[in-house]
Amino acid sequence: MHKKRIEKLIQQLDNSHIDLIAINASQSLTYFTGLHFHVSERPTILLVGKGKAPAFIFPEFEYEKVNNAAFDITLFAYPENPSTWRNIFKKALRYFKGYQSMIGVEPTAMRFLEINLLQLASSKIRFTSAAHIFRNLRMIKDNEEISSIRQAIQIAQNALENTIPFIKAGTTEQEVVNELVINLLRNGSEPELPFAPIIASGPNSSNPHAVPGSRKLREGDLIVVDWGARKDGYISDITRTFALGSVDDELMTIYGTVKKANETARRISPSNFISEKIDFAARDVIQEAGYGDFFTHRTGHGIGLEAHEEPYITAENPTEIKSGMTFTIEPGIYLSGKGGVRIEDDIVASDDGLITLTSLDRELRIL
Repeated sequence: MHKKRIEKLIQQLDNSHIDLIAINASQSLTYFTGLHFHVSERPTILLVGKGKAPAFIFPEFEYEKVNNAAFDITLFAYPENPSTWRNIFKKALRYFKGYQSMIGVEPTAMRFLEINLLQLASSKIRFTSAAHIFRNLRMIKDNEEISSIRQAIQIAQNALENTIPFIKAGTTEQEVVNELVINLLRNGSEPELPFAPIIASGPNSSNPHAVPGSRKLREGDLIVVDWGARKDGYISDITRTFALGSVDDELMTIYGTVKKANETARRISPSNFISEKIDFAARDVIQEAGYGDFFTHRTGHGIGLEAHEEPYITAENPTEIKSGMTFTIEPGIYLSGKGGVRIEDDIVASDDGLITLTSLDRELRIL
């Protein structure tokens, strides 16, 4: 699998002005190699070019991990002493005869540390964005990737059901988060969650990315729960909004509006498979209900190895949605000081329409 991905990456170079691709510790490194490296003070770089096996620059104490790569790779290990790193980078460039190369990087991941070491190795190399290459290869998921996302969704849904009995008046937002995290791990999520879960209650639910705190849940609250799990590196990202007892009429109204917006976007026809048209499908429902100014974020984003990746379901994005793309649909309405609603589902596109992977009920659940 990873060998084929590397081959496709090299093929992309044929249609560009890029000589080498440099990938540092990131989800893209995992995608192309299966190797897991955390960003740290030690540089890690995969160099990919035509005609030779990829070169990998890495700390020598990680040799056993790298030596088990499932495809041919030329290793350039460096010791702990930073004064030796420049020479190792020179050797890697010499291996590719890349002293005057145009090097493509992932602009949202590459760091100054690695760029600087490459520049110290050769002042003649130049850098350019290869975002389009990474986007083209990673946006379309294969069956194995989609299967992992499905499993991550099921883990997350089971974890929430296990947590529901814990959501009651007098419990703090942070206490609910703690319970949810424990249940995610118990149900099989990998320890590195896709993001810190959000529990936002009452007026806090009007903040789309609220940070859970010491506020105690109260009768009459809307409670936004935004959480996800990770399986085989792939993530789920789901949001449901609950009511703790009876809530006032306007909160009920905005809940129904968001639910309709979510359904409308998920049922869009294949003839409208454009990112911005999916966004408009949800946004128009909320606008017509008089709450357009209170839907303050895009309708969705891609999911995969990362919680936010291409494609972004947003206005003025003409990206065509193709079979195999996975993303969220998550409209919301947020009334400052009063409460908010978001309903988020995970989606995979097919030739026949959008398939909703999440199965949790979207009717307002009163706890």
